[in-house]
Amino acid sequence: MRRIVLTQIVVAAPEDVFIFFVPQWMPYWYGPEMRSSFETQGCGGPEFRAGSKVRISGRLATRTFSHTAVVTAFENGRLFEWRFEDAYGVRGSERWEMERLENSSGARTMIRFTNDCEVPGRFGRVIDWLLTRHALARRNRDYLNELARLAERRP
Repeated sequence: MRRIVLTQIVVAAPEDVFIFFVPQWMPYWYGPEMRSSFETQGCGGPEFRAGSKVRISGRLATRTFSHTAVVTAFENGRLFEWRFEDAYGVRGSERWEMERLENSSGARTMIRFTNDCEVPGRFGRVIDWLLTRHALARRNRDYLNELARLAERRP
């Protein structure tokens, strides 16, 4: 299993960052190039909670995709984690942890994003080592940058 850990400092309070961790807002920063939608089951409301199932579907270029994630940890304003598996057998988890950083210029948030992923089969592991891990790290960095841009209300 491969692990990618990235951090991002956001010039906004954790509460202002975490408002983007709801099904209605995540498509704007989490893979906006995919024109995705998030359908929740078992939430009991407009927000995630531990145990919620999330069906993520969308389109990337000419390919349609869909996979299901299960929220495994959720602490409002601090932590969001889900586990996923797609139709090709790729499985893993993504975890976002937010930590408040205070200084004289105001509240900031440090986001720690951890992505664990496993590609099935020997050929899949070779392709992952050669190509996918680099592309995935770049994509994850783009997600964090877009989340920061939105939370900081930058154009």
